[in-house]
Amino acid sequence: MGRPGPRGLALALDNVVASTLNFSGGFTADGTVRLRGVRVSNNLTFEGAVLNAAPGGDGTALAGLLMQVADFDFTLARPPSGTLDLRGAQVSYLHDNEHSWPDVVELDGFVYGSIKAVEVGERREAMGRRHSVAYRVEWIRRSPGYSPQPYEQLTSWYRKAGHDDDARRVLSAKQRHRRSTLHPAARAWGHLLDVTVGYGYRPWLAGVWLLALTLLGTLSFGAHSPNPVHRGEGAPFQPLVYTLDLLIPIGGLGQRTAWYWSNDSLQWLAYLLIAFGWVLTTAVIAGVTRTLQKN
Repeated sequence: MGRPGPRGLALALDNVVASTLNFSGGFTADGTVRLRGVRVSNNLTFEGAVLNAAPGGDGTALAGLLMQVADFDFTLARPPSGTLDLRGAQVSYLHDNEHSWPDVVELDGFVYGSIKAVEVGERREAMGRRHSVAYRVEWIRRSPGYSPQPYEQLTSWYRKAGHDDDARRVLSAKQRHRRSTLHPAARAWGHLLDVTVGYGYRPWLAGVWLLALTLLGTLSFGAHSPNPVHRGEGAPFQPLVYTLDLLIPIGGLGQRTAWYWSNDSLQWLAYLLIAFGWVLTTAVIAGVTRTLQKN
């Protein structure tokens, strides 16, 4: 058991080089465990350990800044009562469980090769949640402020594991977190990109919007008769083609310029569909550009 010493430290092993560090088997620390810059070539384990920040200290339960560990077993007996600081740490294999992470976790610069969620003693639904992207994103959100690196690291891990869909979900979550740091106009544009194309990571959303708007326009315009711009000229009115002509801003199908409405509500619907067409096109281009730039 480690008791708090000066400045709330229970244990300080800064820059220690070892093959194994074992803090399992009932290890309890009432104060900060500081492992700044340690290098462990094999296993660093806290299996079943209890970490408590010291009252009156800086609130840190574990300070692992810049540590380098081959195998990091952080399957605690209960959640730490203070902050966990892993900034700049490098771990080849990370093991965690439902008790590993406190409310505040400093993850900026934390690099890991793989994550293993330990299943012992857990209910199936709890394990399913901890294997989910939402759980891992929530883990990142416990880090104060916004930093892109934890999201990029998690994305890299999912891609290496062959889970490209999960990687895209993480990148979408990254953009939502970043959006909260922007000024109002940029946040509004971010919301639009998110809803229309999922920041470019869900381009199929644009197809859903296009289908819904096409259906709306076809049904609305098909129930009424428009006025021809030039009587006796041009192709007959076709509601579907007319709607697509409004929605597609590039080129033309010959219907939009050949007909107009005396019904004000339908004329405004036509204007709105033109506007939506430009918005969708702009959002798709911006989203694809963002994806290609790996922003």
